[in-house]
Amino acid sequence: MATTKVRKKEEPLNLKSLTFGDLTWVNIEHPTERETEYLAQNYPFHPLDLDDCLSRIQRPKIDEYKDYLFLVFHFPVFNQEKHVTASSQVSVFIGEEYLITLHKGELKPLVKLFKECQIDEESRQENFNQGSGYLLYRIIDRLVDYCLPILNKIGNNIEDVEDNIFADEMPRAIKQISMLRRDIISFRRIIWPMRAVVGRLEPKVRRFTKIDLEVYFGDMVDHVDKIWDGLDEHKEIIEGLNDTHDSLATNRTNEVIRVLTIVATILLPITLVASTFGMNIPLGVFGVSDFSFLYVLLIMLAIVSGMLYFFRRRHWI
Repeated sequence: MATTKVRKKEEPLNLKSLTFGDLTWVNIEHPTERETEYLAQNYPFHPLDLDDCLSRIQRPKIDEYKDYLFLVFHFPVFNQEKHVTASSQVSVFIGEEYLITLHKGELKPLVKLFKECQIDEESRQENFNQGSGYLLYRIIDRLVDYCLPILNKIGNNIEDVEDNIFADEMPRAIKQISMLRRDIISFRRIIWPMRAVVGRLEPKVRRFTKIDLEVYFGDMVDHVDKIWDGLDEHKEIIEGLNDTHDSLATNRTNEVIRVLTIVATILLPITLVASTFGMNIPLGVFGVSDFSFLYVLLIMLAIVSGMLYFFRRRHWI
């Protein structure tokens, strides 16, 4: 009896393509080896570059070849589960007639721009007519601008922490300070290598555009520098708030210790008097009297009053 093999239907590639004029934009979200194999069969890309697209740990860089450029960018994304700013990688292949982006779909401006170009004729014409270099500029510019709301959010959180520090919410404030410091450190780790890549980008992509992009990329570099300066400012502020928190916590601890020390100092002689007159031996001081207990209380009161007067004169209380 003959057996027939049922061929499993091959799943479609996880990529979308958009062509306008001579330029094609291929957008790949959540790339796998299947997508990189497709790129290897249809484009003259180096195998190491394709491997870098799937690597989780890559520094931002520019690899220049005869017919194309391979670019790696990192942009911040807030992780809702871990409550920390993390980096999301975007890999880009740019040639004369194509632009290929590979990413995880976490960067909303990139996803939104591709959808706009799909459904809007004017958006396609605006972004595609000046060549692949201009399209790359539009993508990176949107992603850089996307960093500004995240930076402003950190600034607003710092203001909330400042209010909590002076509102007697010390345990909550120290936790917020620690989380903000972690966010700022992570953000700075993302932006620092990006500054060098964005600064060197314009001369590299000049051959892939029909217009002069020097002014455009200069403006984008200014935005990146603005973000870095904002992170520096936030870093100094959060360190100052941390020092302020430590000072307030130390002062409050010292105040508590001071009060407890005064109480203990006052109770020490009172305890001595009570222990002395509480011994089961005849002292012969007051003799046998109904007012002996009152006499002891008066002695204690005199000691307390004298010590409080002494502390007051010394400005300890």
